Amino acid sequence: MRKLSLSELNRLSVDEFKDTDKFTYCLILDDIRSLNNVGSVFRTADAFRAQKLYLCGITGQPPHRDITKTALGATESVVWEHVSDVVNLVKQLKTDGWIIAAVEQAEGSTSLSDFIPEPNKPYAFVLGNEVTGVRDDIVQLADIVLEIPQFGTKHSLNIAVTAGIVCWDFLQKM
Repeated sequence: MRKLSLSELNRLSVDEFKDTDKFTYCLILDDIRSLNNVGSVFRTADAFRAQKLYLCGITGQPPHRDITKTALGATESVVWEHVSDVVNLVKQLKTDGWIIAAVEQAEGSTSLSDFIPEPNKPYAFVLGNEVTGVRDDIVQLADIVLEIPQFGTKHSLNIAVTAGIVCWDFLQKM
C-alpha cells in the first residue's frame, strides 16, 4: 500500500467545483472568534460540497491570513456571505423552506445518531460561539437541535471538528 500523490486524487479545480451541484445544506457560523476555526470550516464546506457558508456576527471573513492559512484555498471555492444579524438570516431561511438545525447541547435535543434528515429538504446547520455556543434565540427558532454524543470528560468539541462530524453524518444519511 502507498499514499496517493495529489495528482492521483483527481480533485476538482476551483472552476469545476463552482460548476458542480452542491448538497442541500449550508453552514451558519455565528460569532466564531477563532479565525483558524473559520478557515478550517471553509475546508470542510469544500470537502463536503456545502451550498453556502454564512459568516455571522463577529465571525471573521476572508481575506485574512489566519483564515487563508487553514482554508488552503477553500475561500476561493466555497460560496460565502457575511450577515451581521443571524436572527434575521435564520428567519429568512425558514421562510424560504430551509430546516434550521442548531448544533447544541439543549433540553430535548436529538442525538446526532438518531437524526434522520427529511429527504429533499434543505438544511441549515447553525454552529455557535466557542464559549457560549448557539445563542438562545436561535435555539428557540430552530426546527431541531442536534447534539453530538460525547463519552469523555469534556463537554464540547472544537467548532471545526463539530462541523466535520455534522457534515459527514448528514451526507451519509442522505
